Amino acid sequence: MQHWFSRVILIGLVLGLAACAPSKFKRYNGPPVTEVLVQKSERKMYLLSGNRALKVYDIGLGNEPIGHKQFEGDGKTPEGMYFIDRRNPDSRYHLSVGVSYPNPADTAYAQSLGMRAGGDIFIHGQGPEGRALSQVRHDWTAGCIAVRDEEVEDVYAMVRDGTPILITP
Repeated sequence: MQHWFSRVILIGLVLGLAACAPSKFKRYNGPPVTEVLVQKSERKMYLLSGNRALKVYDIGLGNEPIGHKQFEGDGKTPEGMYFIDRRNPDSRYHLSVGVSYPNPADTAYAQSLGMRAGGDIFIHGQGPEGRALSQVRHDWTAGCIAVRDEEVEDVYAMVRDGTPILITP
């Protein structure tokens, strides 16, 4: 009986300590983010409410940062108007929110070249892999938009699915 009781106490302590650990899931109670603006040439991302910037982040891009993504594996970050369309709480890059690339025009163009447009474009953090890669290269992703882990926690909390994202050259 005493062995069972000791285990219950130990489990309670572990769960209590886990509850005190900081969560990567933040709460946001401010003005709504009405648009995400990414300016690739400036390596900046703006979370806008109307025409007011709520947050501004330095970003990393695809490992071939110049030009619009045209096909899978080109290392480019898309350009144009898209939407935030999904989120991944278990991303290997800490947290991530999905960008609706490819749109029908992107798909048609890639197919005209006999290629696939690709997909899985996200705004994401670094995670362990990205932290190491970003030490070597500022633009290290396969086409995504990268911010620091603490910053993607803000993005994840503030930006709702359906929010437009404009990515400019």
